[in-house]
Amino acid sequence: MDQYIKKILTARVYDVSQETPLESVPNLSLRTGNHVLLKREDLQGVFSFKCRGAFNRIYNLKQARPDTEGVICASAGNHAQGVALSASKLGLKSIIVMPQTTPQIKVNAVRRLGGDAVLHGDNYDEAFAHAKLLEQQSGYPFIHPFNDQDTIAGQGTVGIEICRQRPGPIDAVFIPIGGGGLASGVSILMKYLRPETRIIGVEPEDAASMKASIETGKPVVLNEVGIFADGVAVKSPGEETFRICSEHLDDIITISVDEMCAAIKDVFDDTRTLLEPAGALGVAGIKKYVEQHRVVDQHLIAITTGANVNFDRLRHIAERAEIGEQREALLAVTIPEQPGSFRHFCEMLGKRSVTEFNYRHSSTDSAVVFVGVQLSNGSTERQQIIDNLKQVNFDVEDLTDNEVAKLHVRHMVGGRAASVEHEILYRFEFPERPGALAKFLNNMEPHWNITLFHYRNHGAAYARVLVGMQLPQSDGDKFQRFLDELGYRHWCENNNVAYQTFLA
Repeated sequence: MDQYIKKILTARVYDVSQETPLESVPNLSLRTGNHVLLKREDLQGVFSFKCRGAFNRIYNLKQARPDTEGVICASAGNHAQGVALSASKLGLKSIIVMPQTTPQIKVNAVRRLGGDAVLHGDNYDEAFAHAKLLEQQSGYPFIHPFNDQDTIAGQGTVGIEICRQRPGPIDAVFIPIGGGGLASGVSILMKYLRPETRIIGVEPEDAASMKASIETGKPVVLNEVGIFADGVAVKSPGEETFRICSEHLDDIITISVDEMCAAIKDVFDDTRTLLEPAGALGVAGIKKYVEQHRVVDQHLIAITTGANVNFDRLRHIAERAEIGEQREALLAVTIPEQPGSFRHFCEMLGKRSVTEFNYRHSSTDSAVVFVGVQLSNGSTERQQIIDNLKQVNFDVEDLTDNEVAKLHVRHMVGGRAASVEHEILYRFEFPERPGALAKFLNNMEPHWNITLFHYRNHGAAYARVLVGMQLPQSDGDKFQRFLDELGYRHWCENNNVAYQTFLA
């Protein structure tokens, strides 16, 4: 620890970084019953803390190897901008390998900062492999995004500022975790200066590689990770970051997509700032921690790590924020197809606001409606609505946590295809690049029939696609080979209640 403390205290970061404010957020503090503060790393010049570690690493590299002409890294976002800015500041070339699916806004930012953006592959792993090949060809050293002592020390300067800016008690600090560089640096510093402060890591539920590694006792590699919070979509932590986090983190909290969206809205309400999903993880972690442990009147700090969000992702974030805040319920309700039933159904909802209502006549006996209802008392009120509807013999399915319902069905409700038999339903993530759909169609057997297709892109590297298909039962093995060769993430949704209720 002493070696790291010295490295953190002597880290060179302020050539490209600034001391960011520690801000109180009154609305969120009032709602949680605690004193919530945000360490605003989203206010850095590259809208992320990554410039700290990148500059410290490259600066020390140049001191050790004065003849260095350039550096290489692989990144789809914030690390790329930090490396490009730092290399330019030190008079070095930078080659930044980015997946072809990287949003253009991030590619343009790297080039504006002086980096040579090389687009290769469909994901980070393919970009990383190409960057290592270029490292061998060029002789430029590779700048790792987190598993490096100088990078960790640079990120640790965030902890120095927190301790200086908040001389009073700090009950807990909540830190987003991808590879673990920030969590490592800050936890070392905080446990040295403020050992009584709890250090809580926060990861997405579908990319919790550090939590899985600590529970296993060694670094593990996840088979796949969710890409909504692309800034922390890391399959495995580094050996060094795993070692440090294992020793110094008090806990790790995992967060859903809806909870991240709600946290983005919370920060916007207090600051009028739009964080990226990964940047809001700490705020979501505070809310979940308060709910789980029932703490009150504590001083809780979230590091808001980035604000590099694409504008076209805001629609998806807005859609999911109300559900993440438990302020909206999505229900499928079956009512008798007879005069007065619809009015009776609305009466049972009371004076609550209806956020969405979809209905199409499909049977002479009953009707199924897809309804969104605004809540003021979270899951308790949602259950009360369901119980009230069931008491008058309405069949109710709660779709609030159903991904197919939230991503697709709510935009598709319009009736069933009565003539479609033996349909199978799959949900896919298509890489957002030219040729992704063509690859899907060209790999299909000619006699397979597409019966349903719904595509949604939220400004991310991958689009969400729902596909219905007809194929002979004897083609099961061929279909599995098709999925394997396609290589797109996929889920079978044949038994999904939203599909069965509205579309099957």
